[in-house]
Amino acid sequence: MARTPNDPALAEIKFLTVAEVAALMRVSRMTVYRLVHSEELPAVRVGRSFRVSERAVHEYLQRAFNDVG
Repeated sequence: MARTPNDPALAEIKFLTVAEVAALMRVSRMTVYRLVHSEELPAVRVGRSFRVSERAVHEYLQRAFNDVG
């Protein structure tokens, strides 16, 4: 389903910076960049920066937690 720029669902998404994701996950910013570039962690590019949805971070952590056991 295509979303338009004025889609209310997009307004509800909270996007985090790489530094915020790193702090939340307690890893380095380089680790977050590696996850983004390997497409393990979905992100959008805004100019020269990346933004990651809070939901994507939680889903990644949930998958990682399930993989461990």
